[in-house]
Amino acid sequence: MRSLSGHGKDRGSLLDESDGDDLLDAVAGRIGFRERIRRSRSLRLAYRVGVGLLGGLVLAAGIVMIPYPGPGWLVVFAGLAILATEFTWAERVLRYAKDRYDAWSEWLGRQSTLTRTAVWTATAAIVVLTLWLLNAYGLVGGWFGLHWPWLSSPVL
Repeated sequence: MRSLSGHGKDRGSLLDESDGDDLLDAVAGRIGFRERIRRSRSLRLAYRVGVGLLGGLVLAAGIVMIPYPGPGWLVVFAGLAILATEFTWAERVLRYAKDRYDAWSEWLGRQSTLTRTAVWTATAAIVVLTLWLLNAYGLVGGWFGLHWPWLSSPVL
C-alpha cells in the first residue's frame, strides 16, 4: 500500500496499487458504502437504476448543448463518466467518444482558415436554425412587443 504522500508503506493509506482502486473507490470502501450496495441485490439494482437515470439525463442535456456555445461536450463526457461507474458499455463509449473528439479537434486544427471558418459557420447556422425552430426568437421578440410572423417557429 502507498500513502497519499507517496512516502513508502502506510497502514492508513487510501490507495492500494495492487487492485487499482482510485481515490473515490478507496474512500467509499472506507465508509462501507460500496460494500453495503454490493451485498444487497435490491439496493444494487436501485443504485444502478439511479446511476442510469442521472447519467442518462446528464448525457441527454449534453447532447442538446453540443452545438451551442458552452460546455456541451464536457457535459456529454460527464454523463458518460457517470454511466461508466456502473456500466461497462458506457466506459467503452466514453473511451471511443473521447478518442473521436480528440481526432476531430486535431484534424480541425490542421485545416486551413477557410475550412475552419466553414465549420464554425455551419455550427452557427445549426444554432440559429434550432433556436428558430424552438421559438426562441418569437419568445424574446414578445418580451419587446415584436410580434413579427417570421420570428415565430413554424413547428410550435
